[in-house]
Amino acid sequence: MTSPAWHRDVLGPGFEALRIPLGDDPDGEGEITATLVRCNPAEFDAPAADATAPDTGRAVLYVHGFTDYFFQRHLAEHFTARGVAFYALDLRKCGRSLRPGQTPHFVRDLAVYDEELTGALARIHADTGARVLLMGHSTGGLILPLWLDRMRRDAAPPPAPVSGLVLNSPWFDLQGPPYLRSVGTVAVDVLGRTRPTTVIPTALSEVYGAALSATHGGEWTYDLDWKPLTGFPVTAGWLRAVRHGHARLHRGLDVGVPSLVLRSTRSVFTTMPSQATRSADTVLDVDQIARWSGCLGGQNTVVPIDGALHDVFLSSPGVRAHAFRVLDRWTDAVLPGAGSVDPDRIALGAAPAPSDHHDSHEHTEENAR
Repeated sequence: MTSPAWHRDVLGPGFEALRIPLGDDPDGEGEITATLVRCNPAEFDAPAADATAPDTGRAVLYVHGFTDYFFQRHLAEHFTARGVAFYALDLRKCGRSLRPGQTPHFVRDLAVYDEELTGALARIHADTGARVLLMGHSTGGLILPLWLDRMRRDAAPPPAPVSGLVLNSPWFDLQGPPYLRSVGTVAVDVLGRTRPTTVIPTALSEVYGAALSATHGGEWTYDLDWKPLTGFPVTAGWLRAVRHGHARLHRGLDVGVPSLVLRSTRSVFTTMPSQATRSADTVLDVDQIARWSGCLGGQNTVVPIDGALHDVFLSSPGVRAHAFRVLDRWTDAVLPGAGSVDPDRIALGAAPAPSDHHDSHEHTEENAR
């Protein structure tokens, strides 16, 4: 059988996609695949070719969140302009990887993503031989640290060396009233085990989508079939998997590498779009992100970004420019070519404070100005 080859991606010139076959879906929804996307800036005006990227010694693997897929061209172009090879992964049943008849984003265990994550890292290593910075947004920001922690506990080294972890508004707890995190979670656990595809009633809103989409006055153009304004329905089995992931995080992880957590300075929960919803996280509770970031283990820096949206790098131009400056300074410390990490540069000038959850690790929260 011929191995899948790189082909022109939906983002157009300069972007290529590679299908990662994953066999039959353990949840019975047919054949599944994941899709690895790479940015080849030298080919922006040339046909796609199955050629390896230049060996810069540095690479990024980006993983999206729920009701999401990779479309952030500017993020890829930012890294490649700085000499960092950029890759992104559309997970199974998400974005480019979603097939007819499949339930978008549906899995019953977040650990199933280990297969495509490992496959993606192996391909990046084959292409570049680089040290890799992992970058996750929202649910992707939960999936990645759980994966790193599992590999450490199982003594299973990744197929490429991982230098650091960047989490963009990671989903570290269930937002909303306290009862959702107690009796509500118990109910989801039972329902998710017995009737996993049952849709959980949620108050879906276009507030976040309206802040992003060019169809509603936002800045960004993307596929609304892969990222609908009101989000995909939330299934009990998927939410149960997420809550199990939250519980594992709250007990304390050890991701084994330095981590940077970027978040907004405030959350606004409303069903009515306004100027306030265009300068705050309208999806997750930023206080929960701050609270649980210390559970990552290792050297952890949290930087609140004033005026940021849920996806910090889709915020207004001035806000995201600030976020990129913070990211670049931290990344230069974690990925200084193929060399070792200088821990004194990672903390961005802030004094380290002990984590509440790992006394032997460092956890720093900085004020962004």
